[in-house]
Amino acid sequence: MSLVSQIEAFTEDLTAIRQDFHAHPELGFEERRTAGIVAAKLREFGVDEVHEGIGGTGVIGLVRGAGGGNRRVGLRADMDALPIQEVSGVPYSSTNPGRMHACGHDGHTTMLLGAARYLAETRNFDGTVVLIFQPAEEGLGGARRMLAEGLFERFPCDEIYGMHNDPGADPGVVTVTPGPAMAGAAFFDIVVKGCGSHAAMPHQSKDPIVIGTALVQQLQSVVSRNTPPTKPVVLSVTTFNAGSAYNVVPGSATITGTIRYFHDDVIAIAETRMRELCAGLAQAYGVEITVELRNVFDVLLNDADLSDAYVAAAADVVGDGARISDSQMTGSEDFADMLKVVPGAYCRVGHAGSVPLHNPAFVLDDAILPVGAAVYARIVETRLPAGGPAAS
Repeated sequence: MSLVSQIEAFTEDLTAIRQDFHAHPELGFEERRTAGIVAAKLREFGVDEVHEGIGGTGVIGLVRGAGGGNRRVGLRADMDALPIQEVSGVPYSSTNPGRMHACGHDGHTTMLLGAARYLAETRNFDGTVVLIFQPAEEGLGGARRMLAEGLFERFPCDEIYGMHNDPGADPGVVTVTPGPAMAGAAFFDIVVKGCGSHAAMPHQSKDPIVIGTALVQQLQSVVSRNTPPTKPVVLSVTTFNAGSAYNVVPGSATITGTIRYFHDDVIAIAETRMRELCAGLAQAYGVEITVELRNVFDVLLNDADLSDAYVAAAADVVGDGARISDSQMTGSEDFADMLKVVPGAYCRVGHAGSVPLHNPAFVLDDAILPVGAAVYARIVETRLPAGGPAAS
């Protein structure tokens, strides 16, 4: 029986697991139910070691190949959901109000479980597989916490691989972008501290809404007039909060958002101009404007050679659908933090569906589950070949 057909044999089980995860989504560092099921399934599958509580709610599993060997390959999946109210209408919709697996992490977790089951059953490799189930990918620093708690000191890896579902690509298409593949990201919080008044007497105020809206408009010039057009950067204001009544000019306004980038010099320009604009408007209007910028995601860098290896392994699963791509994604992924420590690569796996990620109507195509699981398993078998020289 081939690798793919062996995994397809338990597709029904994987679908049930994924839909259960989907119905019970948990936010970052709250994935206690999810992590408990992951740990229980790994033990049920005969994984050699299972370690819980890494990085809060993270889970690590170790599977040793039949032929021994000292090399180690890491496989990583994320487990957290998003603070979104689901409107997909699927029968297994979220039962947790205001929480939804709108990015497919339920599928990623399930695909890694499928690979774990196959690898534990076959052990057709030499060396050790490190299964990394990571919490809190959605901007909460789950990867950084696992690293800070000694992830790779406790569970060393020679190389590491991750994946993400892609509703924008056709089913059976697996792509890897060598080099800078996904953007780094900084989040910002701006507070305009004005002076409130009665809405009938706004001349007595220093209106933070007027000042804040002017600032939002000025921020759009950072990209269009300050950063080189040959170096992509995205600056988005995503929240503007002020006021509580019809007849009150509020005393303050808060503005938040994100900057996405691929080059350190560009993010430096953007951050400098944001601070200068805030300082200038504060002086012009006679108010205080504070700005906090913090790095949340690093640029995701795929190793060139391991990108080729990942595509070659995926080709054993999807044939011509496995491709090297030159397309960079302005979305971010904290797997980048792991890739800064251990070389590896990150792929995207296409599936049916037209609703984008992070949308309350997003639906993951369960047909992707055996495909992703097989790609995970095949990269292990090709990088840790049974009875042959270890890949280098």
